[in-house]
Amino acid sequence: MIREHAPELLWTPSEAFRDSTNIAAYQRWLADGGVGEFTNYGDLWTWSVDHLEDFWASIWTYFKVDADPTYSSVLSDRNMPGARWFDGARLSYPEHIFRNAVPDRPALIWRSESTALQTMGWDELREVTGALATRLQESGVGLGDRVVAFMPNIPETVIAFLAVTSIGAVWATASPDFGAGSLVDRFLQIGPKVLFAVDGYRYNGVAHDRRSVVAELQDRLPTLELTVLVPNLDGNAPRATDRTISWSAAVRAPGRLEFQRVPSDHPLWVVYTSGTTGLPKAIVHGHGGVLLERLKSGGLHGDVRPRDVYFWYTTTGWVMWNLNLSALLSCSTIVLYDGSPWYPARDAMWALVEQAEATIFGTSAAFLTACMREGQKPGADHDLSRVRMIGATASPLPPEGFRWVYEAVKPDVWLASSSGGTDVATAFVGGCPTLPVYAGEIQCRALGVDVQAYDDEGVALFDQVGELVVRQPMPSMPLFLWNDADGSRYRESYFNKYPGMWTHGDWITITGRGTAMITGRSDSTINKLGVRVGTGDVYSAVEELPEVLDSLVVEVETRGNETEVQLFVVLTDGTSLDEKLQRKIRSAIGDALSPRHVPDSIRAVPEIPRTLNGKKLEVPVKRILMGTARDSAVAIGSVANPDALEFFVTLSRQD
Repeated sequence: MIREHAPELLWTPSEAFRDSTNIAAYQRWLADGGVGEFTNYGDLWTWSVDHLEDFWASIWTYFKVDADPTYSSVLSDRNMPGARWFDGARLSYPEHIFRNAVPDRPALIWRSESTALQTMGWDELREVTGALATRLQESGVGLGDRVVAFMPNIPETVIAFLAVTSIGAVWATASPDFGAGSLVDRFLQIGPKVLFAVDGYRYNGVAHDRRSVVAELQDRLPTLELTVLVPNLDGNAPRATDRTISWSAAVRAPGRLEFQRVPSDHPLWVVYTSGTTGLPKAIVHGHGGVLLERLKSGGLHGDVRPRDVYFWYTTTGWVMWNLNLSALLSCSTIVLYDGSPWYPARDAMWALVEQAEATIFGTSAAFLTACMREGQKPGADHDLSRVRMIGATASPLPPEGFRWVYEAVKPDVWLASSSGGTDVATAFVGGCPTLPVYAGEIQCRALGVDVQAYDDEGVALFDQVGELVVRQPMPSMPLFLWNDADGSRYRESYFNKYPGMWTHGDWITITGRGTAMITGRSDSTINKLGVRVGTGDVYSAVEELPEVLDSLVVEVETRGNETEVQLFVVLTDGTSLDEKLQRKIRSAIGDALSPRHVPDSIRAVPEIPRTLNGKKLEVPVKRILMGTARDSAVAIGSVANPDALEFFVTLSRQD
C-alpha cells in the first residue's frame, strides 16, 4: 500500500544542539581520521552498512574498547545465522561499566512506592558488587553458570547483575509479578545454580507476598543450589539454611571486584520473548556483541553523556531493564523505580523525573498516550527544564502522541521514538539527535543496521509498507537459543521467509527522507481484498477520536474462506457505541486508509488485553476468536490483564 504522507515537522535541532552531540563528535573524528566527510545522516548510514566491518571497527576504536588480546577479525563469518564477531578478543561487559566511573556523581538513584529518593555512589557500588561476586565464587559459581533473579527494579538487582557477569556467569531475570508457571517456563530451560529473589513487592499501594512462589521455584528448579533472599517487604532477614541466605549475609564480607575477561561470544545474559504462545524463546546474547551495540546505540543514537541522569521506566521482565543499565557505560547516573507508574498519583512518573532531575526520560508509547488521553500537562505541573530527550518504545507512538509531547510536555525536547526487539537487545530504527522529528515517524534507520522494507518477492520498497528485513548481521543478534542444539528453532524464528536475512515480523515503511514507521506485526496484518495495512494504521485513525481510549483490530477467517475485520474499542466514561459513533469510526478509518479497511463489526470492550510489556495481544485474540482455547492461544503468565481476554472467549463461543 502506497502511503500518501504529508509530514508534520515538530522539532528541528539547533546548530548548537547538533554540534554538541556525541554523533557529531564521532563524525568529526571520522573526518579527521580520513574515513570521509559525511555531511548528512543518510550518507553516514549508507557508509555504515556498505562498509560494515569498517564501521564496527570504528565503534571499537572510537569508544576505546578494552580487550586483551584484541580481535583478530571484525566479522569472520557473514552468514546469518552464525555470524562471528570480534574473534579472538577477550573482554568483560561489566568492566566497561566501571572503568570510567565518576566519583563525585551517583551511579544509582532509586525510589519505590514506600521509600524516599536515595542514591548510591560509584565507590559503594563497586564495593558491594565486589563483595557479592566474591561470595558467589566461594559458593562455586563460575564461568558459564546460570544465575536467575526474581527481583524488582531495585539496586540489589543491579548489583547482582554486575557481580554475576563480572565472574563470567550468565544472567537472566523476571519481575516479581510473574506467576510461578511463567517463571518455571523461563528458568527451567537454562538450569540455574543460584536464585536471587525478594519476599514480595508493592504495586499501586498494595503489598504482594511472593514467598510461596520462591518456595515453588526452589522445589521446581532441580539445579538450584543457593537462594539469596532480599527482604523487600518486611525488612526481616530470612532464616539461614543450607540453601537460603539473606542479602546482608551475601554481601557482608568484603571482596575485591575483579573482572573475568571472556571471549567476545561468551554468553552475557538470557532474555525471553513475551511467550504469548508456546514456551518462551530463551535468547542468548554475548559480552562483545552487546557491548559494541550498546556503545553505539546509547552513545550515538541516545546521546547519553557522563553527567546525564537517565531514567527509563521499566520492570525487570522487559529487555529495557537490561538496556537501561547500559547507560552506565556512558558514566551517566541511572534512575530505578519499583512500583506502579500511576501511584500515588497519575502524574507520579513526571514527578519523579522532576525530583531526580532527569535529563533523559524513556517510557512506553502506551504510557504517553495514556497521559494524553487523561489530559495531563506535565510541562505545566512539573519542572522539566533539565529534560533533553524523551524516548518512546514498545509499540508505535501515534502522531497525536508526538503532538501531545510537544504541546503538553516540552516544546523544545528531542522526542526519540524507536522500534527493535528483545531478540537483538537494541533498536532497528530509532532516534538521532541531529535529525528533525516528524509526527508519527521514527527518525532513522540505526547505524550499522541494514534495515529494508521488502515485498513478498524480496524487492526493497520505499514509501510503501513492507516486511522489516535486516540484510546483514548485527553484533547483538542472538548467539543461539538455549536448548536449540541444531539451530532449527533459531532459523525458523527469523530466517525462513527470506533465507539468509533476518525477518522480524513487523510491518515497516521507510520514507524517501530516511524516516520510518512501524505499523504493527506482519502476522496480524489486515489484508482485506488484497490491500494490506498494519494494525497501527487503524489505531492511529481510531484513537485520534476523543471518544476512543484504546482499540484492537483483527482480521478473522470465517466460513467459506472469507475474512472479517473486527474492531474492538474502549470508550471514554459516559460514551456509548451508538450508530452515530460507529459511523464516525468507520468514516475515520475510511478517510485515513481506504473503504476496504472499514471494519465489518465494531464492539465496545472494557479493556484491551496486553502483554506485561504493554503490547496489544492481536494474534492471541485472533486465535481465540477463531476457536483456539484461551490457554493454547496465549501463555497467561505473559498477560498483564488476563481478565480482559474473557470478553473474547465469550464472544468466540457465541459465534
